[in-house]
Amino acid sequence: MLASNNACSVPTSFWLTGIPGLESLHVWLSIPFSSMYLVALVGNATILAVIKLERSLHQPMYFFLCMLAVIDLVLSTSTMPKLLAIFWFGAHNIGLGACLAQMFFVHCFATVESGIFLAMAFDRYVAICNPLHHTSVLTHVVVSRLGLAALLRGALYIGPLPLLIRMRLPLYRTQVIAHSYCEHMAVVTLACGDTRVNNLYGMGIGFLVLILDSLAIAASYVMIFRAVLGLATHDARFKTLGTCGSHICAILVFYIPIAVSSLTHRFGHHVPPQIHILLANFYLLIPPILNPVVYAVRTKQIRERLLHMLKAGTQPG
Repeated sequence: MLASNNACSVPTSFWLTGIPGLESLHVWLSIPFSSMYLVALVGNATILAVIKLERSLHQPMYFFLCMLAVIDLVLSTSTMPKLLAIFWFGAHNIGLGACLAQMFFVHCFATVESGIFLAMAFDRYVAICNPLHHTSVLTHVVVSRLGLAALLRGALYIGPLPLLIRMRLPLYRTQVIAHSYCEHMAVVTLACGDTRVNNLYGMGIGFLVLILDSLAIAASYVMIFRAVLGLATHDARFKTLGTCGSHICAILVFYIPIAVSSLTHRFGHHVPPQIHILLANFYLLIPPILNPVVYAVRTKQIRERLLHMLKAGTQPG
């Protein structure tokens, strides 16, 4: 293992500890983490296959769901293979370039996912508040542009994070990162010199994405609920709200773990470091695991097509 000292040096690589304080349990921890990663891979790949095969699902909401599945695959794959390599093979070392690339992918695609949830909220708003114009407003071209806008926003917001580290923070007190992946603040705290710009930019982006996106989504649902309350019958209200159920569940699955992890990191100074790291990993794993389950359970077309595929696969040839 790399030795840490107080002298500043220019690193060519870093040493990821995995789950600090639980090194003796790494092999056992690999069992739930590898199982969750496998579930995330299979679940999201299944959602993509079902939507591709079922033509009735070629609608804006399900195109956004495909984007969500791809993002979840990228998010989980950005961290889990390296974490499992640490658990199984003791592969703690990560090059500086690979570390910054991992940082970019993790934070960028978390930002993109938030943007897709915002686009999905807009889709639900148009579908419920202006149903006659839904297909003319949310065309395939518009859906593609919204997805591209979310991707470009993520790259624009997060691109400066590794660049600022590379340009402003060349020297580090230690090469040992007490984390399982190259999270922005975990790297910045090791640097020698003034890190205020990096800290302020990181917090500013967190505010823009987490707070403003949440407020915009909340505003869209206020207007949706107002439209639903104007419907004539209780059954009509219930049925209309039912079309938003999967989206609301997915939003909660995404934002709650991030909020808990962020609050614990900022204010939970007495929380053991291994709890911080476990929470940081869970918020990258829980949405990829639960999003396919939420949509498969709550969406009749996905559920029926999935059952049809399973029956076809079990029938003798």
